[in-house]
Amino acid sequence: MARAAYIREDDFELLQVRFGIIGTNWITERFIQAAMESDQFRLTAVYSRSQEKGSAFAAKYEPRPAVYTDISEMAASDEVDAVYIASPNSFHAEHAMICMNHGKHVLCEKPMASNTAEVHAMMKAARENNVLLMEALKSTMMPNFKAVRDNMYKLGRIRRYFAGYCQYSSRYDAFQQGTILNAFNPEFSNGSLMDLGVYCIYPMAVLFGRPEAVKAEGIKLSSGVDGEGSLLIRYPDMDAVIMHSKISDSYLPAEIQGENGTMVIDKINQPYDVKIYYRDGTIEDITQSQTHESMFYELEEFIGLLETGKRESSMNSHEATLVTAEIAEEARRQIGLVYPADGKNRVN
Repeated sequence: MARAAYIREDDFELLQVRFGIIGTNWITERFIQAAMESDQFRLTAVYSRSQEKGSAFAAKYEPRPAVYTDISEMAASDEVDAVYIASPNSFHAEHAMICMNHGKHVLCEKPMASNTAEVHAMMKAARENNVLLMEALKSTMMPNFKAVRDNMYKLGRIRRYFAGYCQYSSRYDAFQQGTILNAFNPEFSNGSLMDLGVYCIYPMAVLFGRPEAVKAEGIKLSSGVDGEGSLLIRYPDMDAVIMHSKISDSYLPAEIQGENGTMVIDKINQPYDVKIYYRDGTIEDITQSQTHESMFYELEEFIGLLETGKRESSMNSHEATLVTAEIAEEARRQIGLVYPADGKNRVN
């Protein structure tokens, strides 16, 4: 296993982690931009199926990372300690397994896998190889989600969680003209639930755990993916309502409703503003300042876990990932949404 190195900075040693990147898309660029705000991040390798595309991507950064067109070769490199995976959803498990079996730590974009079977296999590989595996769900690592978690007791008994992420996709216009891009292609385990709904489900799983029951509705498109959907979720003393869509917009904030007050969160996928509206009419602003790019905080958590020798985040935990995958899988079952990855033996 490659070992991250400590570098000297002023009067203390700083762990510096050498990252390989899988995927050369906009989300990868956004991650690298945020990661470079940390002195503990080094970009040393990039994987792309195309040498030309990989080289063009790598040329944007100095010192220039090595380019690989074979994931196994990158995973075997002594110049890589950890890997950030942002390939299409359907390849997350396969790519993560290769890297973990070579002793690399893995930070994997959401959703971590296509289904629960893949999630279980990934967690097993992480245990067997003694590596860190964490889902890169940024919102639960941001300062204002911590404000949500730390102040939720003020609401009294919680009765409802409401969250929505509805954003008209720029790729839907092409879809309506007959061009099916990745965002609407079931081959890549895509669609509204997996791309946007997860942003609503994951924070709920972190805050409230595994529910008792899930009811789902969804609108399937001609390609076989869902364009939008809704979930009604039951817990012992509360319920949750989730809306998601890639074919319409919504401007509603998220809410956590308690008997003493209601917490209003501007955007569940990227919380910047959080207030509590109490029953007596008073309003408490619990918003925390944010000094870094939103994706910085997941990297900070990941490297912090490596520094302390931990192999699982207490926030973006394996349990939260598994509960989210279970809910998404049950919702897909109810609306008849099946991915090719569900029938493939990718991870054995």
